Amino acid sequence: MRIRPLRDEPMALDLVDTVWVEHGALLDQFDDLEGVRSWLGDHGLPGEGDLERVRDRLVRARDALRGSLEGRGHNALNAVLAEGSTRPRVDADGPRETVVVSDPAWEAAWTAAADFVRLLRERPERLRKCANPACVLWFLDVSKNGSRRWCSMEVCGNRAKAGRFNQRHKNAV
Repeated sequence: MRIRPLRDEPMALDLVDTVWVEHGALLDQFDDLEGVRSWLGDHGLPGEGDLERVRDRLVRARDALRGSLEGRGHNALNAVLAEGSTRPRVDADGPRETVVVSDPAWEAAWTAAADFVRLLRERPERLRKCANPACVLWFLDVSKNGSRRWCSMEVCGNRAKAGRFNQRHKNAV
């Protein structure tokens, strides 16, 4: 099993990007439970109970987030968000918010969906799909001038640059 490396992206986009293209094939980190366990561990989220149910909720949230990003509406996202909320409280460590969900299997999925709402509130214009037409990844553009085009310069950006270089030299011959 291959697990895609964790990128420095917000949790919501990291969930969306658990599906990616490698050598022309679409891969899904959640195809097996070890991929689910790894994703949860990377984000410090619970889910050791029934991983099958947690995976189901994560896939539903991922599809809802992708649908919102791709302009297919927010109904599925709102359905995921309806499964939980936060409850403010104060304890010995001070004020904090606790996630309250309808079913513990929803906690990770709901947390990622809530993170997406935060991104929409803060910087919606910086949520971008990779400019490589063969890539399915999304990212948050944190560049100063907001001109980032690629999910990864090392992968998609270099491929585009190499393709343009080869096309110029092919036309010059």
